Amino acid sequence: MNVKAPYLLHKLIDAVAPALIRNPRAIPVVGRDGGLPAVALGRLDAAALRERFAHPPLWTPEIRSEPRISARAPAQAAVLIPIVQREQPVVLLTERATRLRHHSGQIAFPGGRVDPSDASLTAAAEREAWEEIGLAADFIEVIGSLPSYTTITSFVVTPIVALVRPGFALTLNADEVASAFEVPLAFLMDPAHHRRHALSVGGGVTRQFFSMPYQDGAHERFIWGATAGMLRNLYRFLAA
Repeated sequence: MNVKAPYLLHKLIDAVAPALIRNPRAIPVVGRDGGLPAVALGRLDAAALRERFAHPPLWTPEIRSEPRISARAPAQAAVLIPIVQREQPVVLLTERATRLRHHSGQIAFPGGRVDPSDASLTAAAEREAWEEIGLAADFIEVIGSLPSYTTITSFVVTPIVALVRPGFALTLNADEVASAFEVPLAFLMDPAHHRRHALSVGGGVTRQFFSMPYQDGAHERFIWGATAGMLRNLYRFLAA
């Protein structure tokens, strides 16, 4: 899954990537991972998650970077993976506003570029969560982080994993977020729901990514790309 495109092919990828990114559902599914075990429910509660991050196992992230399509210098970013402690834990996700320059309309974690004023990556993720969806730090308990993930648009993203206490009220920044919703953590940590997509873009280069479509009532939330890749790494970490 970790595809490295040769530099001489960047212009080729750049010519076709916008269409691929805007219509991921049209890219063929080449595999599903139903043969891999789901993370047991007992390993998804707050105590088990705290213990796992306090004493991490030996493991290897499955995806560390996407093929580069931009000559832009890499930029540091941080996202919050908010696991809300309901009766069954859920992950709080957002749908990005369509007016945004990068990854518009996609499913994402709250987060963004690290500012010079941010004291740490964790501070950046918490600030972005407050600015984007109004999730106050008082409800957030950071328990750890995952290895950085470099996106197709050259953001080097550090996922900050946090437990979120219920009782919060969200206020969405309409300039950045179209909606916020919750997906059961157990659904996301079951590889039976992980689909692999691949499409040849020429010159021997293949664009590959995961998707984890979730039916939210009458609306399908198509989780894919970097968000799905980071969730896949979380699965590998919890399943190790």
